Amino acid sequence: MTETQDERFQHRDLDWLNFNERVLQEAADKSNPVLERLKFLAIFSSNLDEYYRVRVSQLRQIKKIKKSLRKKLALKPNKKVKQIIKEVKEQQIQFGQIFKDEILPELAEHHIHLIQHQDFSKDQFVQAKLIYQDKIKEHLEPQLVDFEKKNQLFLENNTIYFFITFENCEEAGVVNIPVEQVGRFIELKNEGKEHFISFIDDIIRAEIHEVFPKRKVAGIYQVKMSRDAELYIDDQFNGVLAEKIYESLEQRTDGQPTRLLYDAEMPKELQKKLRKHLGLGKIDMMPGGKYHNFSDFFSFPDPTDNSDLKYEDLTPIPHKNFEATSDYFKLIKDKDQLLHFPYMSFSYVENLIEQAAEDNDVVSIKISLYRVADESALTSSLLKALEKGKEVTVFIEAKARFDEENNITWGRKFEEKGANVIYSYPKIKVHSKIFLIDRIEAGESVKYAYIGTGNFNAETSKLYCDHALFTAHKKITKELDRVFKVLEGELIIPRAKNLLVSPFETRREFTQMILHEIDEAEAGREAKITAKMNSLEDEEIIDLLYRANKSGVKIRLLVRGFTCLIAGVKDLSEHIYITSILDRFLEHGRIYIFHNGGEERIFMGSADWMNRNLNRRIEVLAPIFDEDIKQELKEILQLQLNDNVKARVQDYTGKNEYVAHDEKKPIRSQYEIYKYLQKKHS
Repeated sequence: MTETQDERFQHRDLDWLNFNERVLQEAADKSNPVLERLKFLAIFSSNLDEYYRVRVSQLRQIKKIKKSLRKKLALKPNKKVKQIIKEVKEQQIQFGQIFKDEILPELAEHHIHLIQHQDFSKDQFVQAKLIYQDKIKEHLEPQLVDFEKKNQLFLENNTIYFFITFENCEEAGVVNIPVEQVGRFIELKNEGKEHFISFIDDIIRAEIHEVFPKRKVAGIYQVKMSRDAELYIDDQFNGVLAEKIYESLEQRTDGQPTRLLYDAEMPKELQKKLRKHLGLGKIDMMPGGKYHNFSDFFSFPDPTDNSDLKYEDLTPIPHKNFEATSDYFKLIKDKDQLLHFPYMSFSYVENLIEQAAEDNDVVSIKISLYRVADESALTSSLLKALEKGKEVTVFIEAKARFDEENNITWGRKFEEKGANVIYSYPKIKVHSKIFLIDRIEAGESVKYAYIGTGNFNAETSKLYCDHALFTAHKKITKELDRVFKVLEGELIIPRAKNLLVSPFETRREFTQMILHEIDEAEAGREAKITAKMNSLEDEEIIDLLYRANKSGVKIRLLVRGFTCLIAGVKDLSEHIYITSILDRFLEHGRIYIFHNGGEERIFMGSADWMNRNLNRRIEVLAPIFDEDIKQELKEILQLQLNDNVKARVQDYTGKNEYVAHDEKKPIRSQYEIYKYLQKKHS
């Protein structure tokens, strides 16, 4: 493959589908326990729903731009959507094969049977009828549809429905499937050691004559609508942005349709009638299987309680330094500390906030919250700090997609208790994961900082691989204090010389560090860039990496999600090697290492190499000063770079091929990191 102008960048939305294919690979991997494989199908489905609600809807919005301007900007949304649909259809065929031909038979081998209504025994039919009458019927909202009346039917986002045809009748029936009220799965009575589970869908199918008692059912087809998830709020209006978002949340269910998923068995004539009635285009129609919303499989029950069907538990590793003391402030003041989730417990973070709330010498706590947990020890400690008269400043990101309502609810709770609550700014998000504690010691202010790669959420910390730095280093705490002053409106620019703070210094500093590696390579000296992130999109950074490649800089990247950089192309990126790790935990950390003539510069924090992280979000990346922590991060990152079990090569082929073993010892990095930390903290 050789370079052309069109081949310099992979389209992010197409490469994202490669990421979701890696999720599907995990569902297909027979070395994973069967219930975990089922969860990967749920993740695939959930990812795809959000993708249609956000990314595909954005492509649809481009169609509203005048055709002449679209042509000038080389925007081709229809072409991209058609490519997306083609790829998604192929993935969904694979999805169905994995579910029907592999997972269902394996569940049956373990005495778990997911049965359809036509397979109910007489006793199960009786039980289904009772469940329908007692639990389901009251939540159904059946309606009749006259195809002559356009837009009579409204399908809510991500809600599954049955679309029903009747014999000798032009009207059709529609009824919701009340998953939210009842749950998706119904456990039926056991027969010996055999366990039977049914979709709520099949309970309703079995009783459909009760739903429409005066009509004879001819066909039943499941449908689901995905709607635009973006809130089109004019930031120029007066008023608090948080309030505007809160008031606009209902748009999430009323947004523009981006996909109608329908049972592929639905007759073509019926598809056409439904499409026209809903005002959809052919491009909006996506055939699927008999069942939709596989994200509900997150809640699939295990009536056998068989540990072989799930991943083995990994008990959180006690951090030897935090465990050896009850005075976290002295510990952090003496030496920087580093945590790794989910290998270690988030409780250390909660404990520090609790100590700060109780400590009479602590005068203030400042924290940025991106995705707030419903109820947590951390939020309780912040409320306790307010009760004890401490100054608490909470920055709430009101635009954290799908978490707006919960975030704003918590913001109001903090306000009611006297906190200084600051909400999002127009046109910028605060994505940093930071807090700062101010404590009076011997009459002087001493500040304690936290800079992490993941959200302040105890539940997601059990699923996401993240890193967390605790430090009292004055160069960091002084600059982090300035970051909070920017958030509070006291400063316009934080003037950071050590932290990388977006949208201020980060792009400039990354550019300078890459250029320095280029200079080193061109001078014949060793030059290397090693980086781990979620996604790589920014074209300026990618062009710099291409330039570095041509100069001989060795570039090794770990990118979990999509990458717009195309690796392995002769005369463009042949010295750039990218892998992606997808395993039981979601890789979420961001680490950047620049060789810097042998005096390595290492940064860790919240920012990816994406345009939004560099230009439109408040992000914080911390330099690692402590030599022990530098070494620890490097050793952990090296284990990930060496992964040859769950790592896939990301290059111009787009094949998602696993890294070859080459007769080497299998290295599954997430398990190797667990063993490494066990040894280090024993």
